[in-house]
Amino acid sequence: MSKHHYTYLALGDSYTIGESVPLHESFPYQAVQLLRKAGYHFQAPEIIAKTGWTSAELAAQLLHTKLNESYDFITLLVGVNNQYRGLSIDEFKTDLAFLVLKAIHLSGERADQVILISIPDWGLTPYASKKDFKKIGEEIDAYNAICESVAKQFQTKFINITEDTRKAQNDLTLLADDHLHYSGKEHLIWAEKVAAMIKAKM
Repeated sequence: MSKHHYTYLALGDSYTIGESVPLHESFPYQAVQLLRKAGYHFQAPEIIAKTGWTSAELAAQLLHTKLNESYDFITLLVGVNNQYRGLSIDEFKTDLAFLVLKAIHLSGERADQVILISIPDWGLTPYASKKDFKKIGEEIDAYNAICESVAKQFQTKFINITEDTRKAQNDLTLLADDHLHYSGKEHLIWAEKVAAMIKAKM
């Protein structure tokens, strides 16, 4: 087993920081714990994410944040706040391409070590009970189609977690106490997918 100390940068919004759950239950931290248990030496994840950030706000933050020259693995999960605010989906596509290219650069030009993650469907949470869940779901699907196409375009990895998040409609244990964000149990599902994809690159 390599003694190399791997680095992991997680970019995103409330879903990346694990809004409404302890930090150690967020998917980046749980993924690192899984990888450590498998014998890989990982530093604690570096997280650049904030609740409410759109793709443009994340991009702006990246331009003003001092980062390492490179990271071994990078995840990117963003876009729900664009959808929530009713922003232009074309602008999201432009922002996402910028973010993915930035992530590839930060990975040392190793596109296959950048993981783009699909957007959860918050429309099926109790928080959205008075909203049009069908419309929200369709818009999330449209955003995720862009995520998947951008991942293909730039040859990064792509993980779909959206269907897992839709199970929260019938299983409230997958939700945090705010009934909008997700519990540590749901974050573990995402973390297992991220860790498996990282292990495949070792």
